[in-house]
Amino acid sequence: MSDVTQIGTTGETRADPRRWWALAALSLAVLLVSVDNTILAVAIPSLAEDLSPTTEQLLWIGDIYSFVLAGLLITMGNIGDRIGRKKLLLIGLVAFAACSVLAAFSPTAETLILSRALLGVAGATLMPSTLSLIRHTFPNSKERTFAISVWSAVAAAGGGLGPLIGGFLLEHYWWGSVFLVNVPIVMVIIGIGVWALRESRNPKPGPIDLISVALSLVGILTFIAGIKEIAISGFDHPESDVLLVIGILTLFWFVRRQLTLESPLIDMRLFKIPAFSGAVSADLISVFGLMGVYFFLAQQFQLVDGDSPLQAGFQLLPAEVAALIGALAAGRVINRMGRKFTIVGGVSLGAFGLLGLGAIHLDGLVPVTIAMMCVGLGFGASLTGTADAILTAAPPERAGAAGAVSETAYELGAALGIAILGSILGAWYRKVVEVPPGLPPEASAAVEDSLTTTVDVITRLPADVADQMLAASRIAFTDALSVTCLVAAAICAIGALVAFKVLPKRSEETAPVGEH
Repeated sequence: MSDVTQIGTTGETRADPRRWWALAALSLAVLLVSVDNTILAVAIPSLAEDLSPTTEQLLWIGDIYSFVLAGLLITMGNIGDRIGRKKLLLIGLVAFAACSVLAAFSPTAETLILSRALLGVAGATLMPSTLSLIRHTFPNSKERTFAISVWSAVAAAGGGLGPLIGGFLLEHYWWGSVFLVNVPIVMVIIGIGVWALRESRNPKPGPIDLISVALSLVGILTFIAGIKEIAISGFDHPESDVLLVIGILTLFWFVRRQLTLESPLIDMRLFKIPAFSGAVSADLISVFGLMGVYFFLAQQFQLVDGDSPLQAGFQLLPAEVAALIGALAAGRVINRMGRKFTIVGGVSLGAFGLLGLGAIHLDGLVPVTIAMMCVGLGFGASLTGTADAILTAAPPERAGAAGAVSETAYELGAALGIAILGSILGAWYRKVVEVPPGLPPEASAAVEDSLTTTVDVITRLPADVADQMLAASRIAFTDALSVTCLVAAAICAIGALVAFKVLPKRSEETAPVGEH
């Protein structure tokens, strides 16, 4: 077999004897990116003490990685289709290790922000490459579905492992260790990947349209920035409105331009395929519910229940384990029942879990754990089904671009979940919070604003006043989070209904090129 296979030139591809080693390397690569999305959260207090960043710098340290990652996914997926997906993956891995070392030894907040931005660039080369290489390495549909289920399980588990790994490292080492841990993982991936991965590329890729690259980057970055600004400041600040308008108009321009190009970054005709458009929508909805609620449950465990970051990570572990099981089991369900059943059933089960969290008012360890496991199990299964449907519906020569669309939906879903659900949570909190009488003006304003603000202020106040503030704020936050879970359940239920209407029946699901 040639080391470079030009996908799309042949009807069948012989099974690669090294494909399972290749899957191990690709799974480790996606683990690297997903862990890096969450591992920094527990290191913020330590690095803040050493680097003394401003509040704005601290936000950039946390956000810049995911911003750049999301903005470049589509571009990097197309570059991989052109120069070779294996080549792009290996280049990205080397860059990821180098940027991790730079981040670990950053002497200033500005250097760390730059390092995190460069990590986002490197991470954007990895995610679409892993999915497209799976599409090429496993031409047999059953094997590919299993491979995607492993990929999805690792991706789902990585987000939950981040705080646990970070908490362990910070108990023994300094904050830079959360970045240095990437280096040995990269070395293992490269060692396996150079030998096991086969190169693939689009045989007739056409030129990359630089205007489209700029439009996709600016559109996605400003849109996500606007969403995140709403999550932080609500709908009352004009900055978020301006960012959202710029993002929407730029993305509209991007879509219009793709329709006129012979070699677009995204073939918009793919969205006319029900299996593709329905799967992308379900992917976004699944991550919307999963990541949005995880984010605020972590706050509930820490700020209301008084858990440490590491303890909060363990509290979320049942949901993460369930997501891993759901992603792995989805492969067998897809082969027996079809992608539509798996996706619709997964999103519905996730919605049921969210409904349970809201209905029980987050009260009781056992009911909360069961509800969280339903969320994880359902959305884990859905993520496998959507990734499999997206890659199968897209032509093989566009596998990198299709993988990038899948990952962009993932990032947008996470941003929308945190922002929209966060705005609902904040609005309901301010509606129901009962400010204790007789508080100083600063204390009253803090309680009226949010639980986070309350926690920041109470350290400067007498213990009796602080206790009153904290009790009122915690009650309101729990009530608001319960309502937010109910809203998320309703949105996900609508998403399940749309997927049921749009996705093709099992008998109409297309077989991939080269299946044997």
